[in-house]
Amino acid sequence: MFHKNFTLITGASAGIGEACALKLAQEGKNLILIARRKDRLDKLKKKLEAKYKITVLTYHVDLENLDEIEGFFKEIKGKSIDVLINNAGFALGKDSFENYAWNDFEHMINVNIKAFTRVAQLAIPHLKKTKGHIVNLSSIAALEAYEGGSVYCGTKAFVKMISKSLRIDLLGTGIRVTDIAPGAVETEFSIVRFKGDKQRAKANYEGYVPLYAKDIADAIFYAISRPASINIEHMLIMPTAQASITRFAKK
Repeated sequence: MFHKNFTLITGASAGIGEACALKLAQEGKNLILIARRKDRLDKLKKKLEAKYKITVLTYHVDLENLDEIEGFFKEIKGKSIDVLINNAGFALGKDSFENYAWNDFEHMINVNIKAFTRVAQLAIPHLKKTKGHIVNLSSIAALEAYEGGSVYCGTKAFVKMISKSLRIDLLGTGIRVTDIAPGAVETEFSIVRFKGDKQRAKANYEGYVPLYAKDIADAIFYAISRPASINIEHMLIMPTAQASITRFAKK
């Protein structure tokens, strides 16, 4: 199915991005991985190439820097890409809108909106050649707002609407577009949000079984491995113990 093409994964050094790399490597897929943490990327590359005999290309890219994103795409100009997993994104802080640190707003907007948009735009010429697939990671926060989540929720609603707009704009090109919206997934997400406070982060997942990064990677693989005539447009995935963005059955 995948031949000699590459899957491009942003935010691939941890969490859902890393889980996607592991899943697709198991399926024999060649990978292009980008993230800020070069040491983690290099370690992942070594592991995947040795175990699965695939080609893994890694690039250290600061996604808040649009020049670096554009430079990266110039470097991979000749590469054949048939899947983009536009995964990079994060929440930073949790506060009422008027009290939120402006720098936290800026960081989320820069990565979750600006970088997300530019990566998708620059990947499309590659994907048109392969009749490929764009997978965007939104969130349950794209569908429901919650206290302290203002701009994060806004950025993920943006991802959801861009995904639908891409489906319309790319109709007839053969490119498929899938919006994956996870609920509560235990990754580094909350550690980043709470700026290294592991105890506060861990409290988010106590009393119930959350999703794990592997669960989302499995769902993404399901979507991209459907026949070319099938497009899974949107997938909302939650733990059984979660019924909305704020309602959980906790023991």
